[in-house]
Amino acid sequence: MYQSYYGLKEMPFNITPDPRFLYLSPTHQEALQHLKYGVQEKKGFIVLVGEVGCGKTTLCRCFLNELDPAHYDTALILNPRVTETQMLKAILTDLGETKLARSQVDLVAQMNRVLLARIGAGRDIVLIVDEAQNLSFEVLEQIRLLSNLETDKQKLLQIVLMGQPELKDVLARDELRQLRQRILVHYELHPLTFTDIQHYIQHRLTLAGSQGRPHFTKWALRAIHRGSKGIPRVVNNLCDKSILSAFIRGADEVTYWDVRRAIKDMRSLTHS
Repeated sequence: MYQSYYGLKEMPFNITPDPRFLYLSPTHQEALQHLKYGVQEKKGFIVLVGEVGCGKTTLCRCFLNELDPAHYDTALILNPRVTETQMLKAILTDLGETKLARSQVDLVAQMNRVLLARIGAGRDIVLIVDEAQNLSFEVLEQIRLLSNLETDKQKLLQIVLMGQPELKDVLARDELRQLRQRILVHYELHPLTFTDIQHYIQHRLTLAGSQGRPHFTKWALRAIHRGSKGIPRVVNNLCDKSILSAFIRGADEVTYWDVRRAIKDMRSLTHS
């Protein structure tokens, strides 16, 4: 609606996880380095935790894009509400296997053969499970058992568990202590600071083709920081609504009042 008015090539504040729009704030840069380190040094288990909307999935896609496809095979599991057998089948399918065993025991044996063959061919395999806080104890235990697959020199599978802060509570359970002891790389994403948000908004506007329009005032930026609590997805939502408000006024400047209206609009969805 406002895209052509402000001369933008595309909408700057969509909430879909597009790696092109990823702004690497200091906390996102650090998280990415932890992921790279864990995989390159074959640490086995890596855990990345962050609030809803903080950019975990976008960061994950960026990380996958940076892995050399000539050297790495990857499996990305986005729906963790599955049984152990379904999880094994999903991993093998994502790795490109078409003929799958039926029983859980046979699937594990197939997984071992597939991973050994690929390691033998000089490849490394990375499994990423998003929304891992939703995994059942049985599936987490199956993933731990997969981490046992190894040669004399290395683990056959590098496993990244990504999830909301509840994942820490899940992993703290006594019955998961064996899994917890194997987590050698762990990082928790932090909210964006006020400075981060200034850079984040300018970054997305520039990528969308902005030539200085629209422009957020300092007070508008402060209101976005307070209203979003530093969560990128909420920043996107508030920016989109605020720009629409400025567009309706026929203004090039997004003001504190535009943001206040956007915050009120957003809160009306959660308060009757």
